[in-house]
Amino acid sequence: MTVAAANWTAGARDPRAPLRMLCFAHAGGGSALFLPWRRMLAPEIDVVPVLLPGRERRIHEAPYTRMTDLVEDLVPALEPLLDRPYMLFGHSMGAMVAYEVAHRLRPAPAMTFVSGRRMPGVTGERHLLGDRELVDVVAGLGGTPSAVLDSPDLAHLFLPCLRADFTLVETYHPAATPPLAGPLTALTGDADPEVSPAQMARWAELTTGGFGLHVFPGDHFYLKGLPEALRRTLLDAARRVTARPATPGWS
Repeated sequence: MTVAAANWTAGARDPRAPLRMLCFAHAGGGSALFLPWRRMLAPEIDVVPVLLPGRERRIHEAPYTRMTDLVEDLVPALEPLLDRPYMLFGHSMGAMVAYEVAHRLRPAPAMTFVSGRRMPGVTGERHLLGDRELVDVVAGLGGTPSAVLDSPDLAHLFLPCLRADFTLVETYHPAATPPLAGPLTALTGDADPEVSPAQMARWAELTTGGFGLHVFPGDHFYLKGLPEALRRTLLDAARRVTARPATPGWS
C-alpha cells in the first residue's frame, strides 16, 4: 500500500480476507462508524474506512467542498487497494462518494452499497445555516455524540468539516454518465427522516447490473454497531462475490 493510500484510510489491512470493502462515512464522519465492523466481518471481509481530510487525524487538513475535486484526488489513492475483489459501502454523504468512485475505479467494484441517501441530483441549502442551526440539524439525525455538539471547543473543531461536507453533497450535480454496469444495493432504516424506502428504490435507475433494496429497523443511523441483519446482508454479498470467477486484474 502506498503512502497516499495509507493517508486516506484507517486501520491495518487484513491479508487473510478474500474480499475488501471500502467504506465512506456520512457528513462530518470519519472512520469511527466502520472500525468496529472490522472484527465483526472478519475474516471474510477486510473493512477499510476511508478517511477524508478535515476529521480525526486529518483534522488540520482543509476539507473538500466540491465532489469533483474530492474524487479526482481520492481515486488514485484507492487504486493500490484494488488487488483483490472489493465492494464499496457509502452511508449518507458517503453514498454519493461511493457512487462517483464506482464509476472511475478499475477493476470496477463487485458490489456498491448506498445507504441512507436519495439518488444523486437532490440539492439543498443546509450548508448555508448558522452554526447553531447546523448543529441542531446534525443532532436531529442522532449520529454525533452529544458531548461533541454541546462543547463549544469541540464544536469549533467539528463545524468546518461538517459545513464543508454539507456543501459538497448539497451542491453536487452528477455528470451525465451511463448507469453503473455492476450491481448496486440500496440500504435504509424504516424510520429515517432523511429518505424513504421509495426514494431509496430509485437508485435502481442508476445501474444495469442488478439492484436490491433492504430496509432495516431504525433511523438514519440504523447501521450503527452493525446490527445482525445488516451483517448477514454484507456477508451474503461477500460470499456471492468470492464465489464468482476472478475478474482480470485481480490475482
